[in-house]
Amino acid sequence: MTVTQRRGRKIMMTPGELDEFLTTQRTCRVATVSASGAPHVSALWFAWDGTSLWLYSVVRSQRWKDLSRDPRVAVVVDSGEEYDQLRGVELRGTVEFVGEVPRTGELVAELDYVETVFARKNFGLDEMPHDGRHAWARLTPTKIASWDFRKLGSA
Repeated sequence: MTVTQRRGRKIMMTPGELDEFLTTQRTCRVATVSASGAPHVSALWFAWDGTSLWLYSVVRSQRWKDLSRDPRVAVVVDSGEEYDQLRGVELRGTVEFVGEVPRTGELVAELDYVETVFARKNFGLDEMPHDGRHAWARLTPTKIASWDFRKLGSA
């Protein structure tokens, strides 16, 4: 995946900044499309592995229903309150479901790292608690756009 951005290059995050930002942020906004074509946006915790954004979603949610029907998605992760503090990343692509649905804790090697990172970041635990209501969707983005308005002061 290549990060290309025609507009806003001055405020675009470097690959290292992008990785650090996505590793430390906790909440994203997931945009899906319903069967009627209406947009649906919802907040969700996530994990970043350096290549893919991992979404841990309730499987009986509108979001999961939408993604099961149409796996195309746009996700925004952002932060900042004042204009000169705004930072963010938009990731677009298609999700793939990984592991059992719903997730009950079966051994899935591909989820070892992600679940450890997610459990530590969001629950302060070394092991992922499985409630039988959530499952994993992996977004390996085909397009990434980023911004860091803090760079405008140094321009």
